Amino acid sequence: MQPVILIIEDESSIADVLAWNLRQQGYGVEVEHDGRSGLNCVRTAKPDLVVLDLMLPVIDGLQVCREIKADKATRHIPVLMLTARGAETDEIVGFNMGADDYVTKPFRVQPLMHRISALLRRADTEESGTVPLNLHGLQIDRENFRFEVDGVEHELTPTEFRMLWTLMAQPGRPFSRSELMETARGDDANALERTIDVHIRALRRKLGSKANVIETVRGVGYRIARP
Repeated sequence: MQPVILIIEDESSIADVLAWNLRQQGYGVEVEHDGRSGLNCVRTAKPDLVVLDLMLPVIDGLQVCREIKADKATRHIPVLMLTARGAETDEIVGFNMGADDYVTKPFRVQPLMHRISALLRRADTEESGTVPLNLHGLQIDRENFRFEVDGVEHELTPTEFRMLWTLMAQPGRPFSRSELMETARGDDANALERTIDVHIRALRRKLGSKANVIETVRGVGYRIARP
């Protein structure tokens, strides 16, 4: 079945452009124009992805996102925030509320379509397996968001968790920085490649004596060592 995208956007002109382009890509589309009706639609229709404006009537977009991610029945649904608020602090708040990606207005349609496609691919990957992975004394449990090193639990950020899961799911396979950033935060990988090394350094610190299982592949990126 075709994925269904819910657009929650109070500006009809923007909602119409998005809906037309998404339908051209083969998606099913639902449109709501305020936060309350949008949240109700999420709960009843269970769309595959939500494109969410922040400055909405009745309930603002941040509250809508917070409630989507707080509900066990809907928290798996990717949320792409689409907003005129472009400050870094607004972006941080959006991600802290659980947003999976964040796009500022004005936007280009085709890159936005690409990012929606990337979020859907990531969601499919995450749903394809929830059995904990065990490798080199590391255990990562996606269903319960737990990570252990030799039986000792360690806290990971959501970005670190998704990156480590991706690496451990395919030991020995090199992942480029772009691939890892797409996994971690959507499809804006080129703009964010410079941060990948920071995340890897943080992961290695948390792995302690197991840090060397994350191998640098010169000229490519990173991989988890084969068993």
